[in-house]
Amino acid sequence: QVWLVESGGGLVQAGGSLRLSCAASGTIFSINTMGWYRQVPGKERELVARISSGGITYYADSMKGRFTISRSDTLYLQMNSLKPEDTAMYYCAARASPAGPYDYWGQGTQVTVSS
Repeated sequence: QVWLVESGGGLVQAGGSLRLSCAASGTIFSINTMGWYRQVPGKERELVARISSGGITYYADSMKGRFTISRSDTLYLQMNSLKPEDTAMYYCAARASPAGPYDYWGQGTQVTVSS
């Protein structure tokens, strides 16, 4: 079992930056891939970025060049040049396998970008 707790969300002006953190506990040795997702009410949850245990990263197109994912014992998401359309609930996720559905999810942290 793995527990994930996000932090770092908040209100920021457009063009600003935030750094999200996701603290993992439990059987963290079992984790292969970790990722960040976001969701706006009424829309499907979308992938922001993911990182493998070997450090291989993937970003959704709209996040490339602005967001950076990294991990140690904690998963991070550095978000720069934020836009109002980045406003969403951001969720941390983890899975034991390199591919497929995520096994564990955090409760989310709200990011609001004002124009």
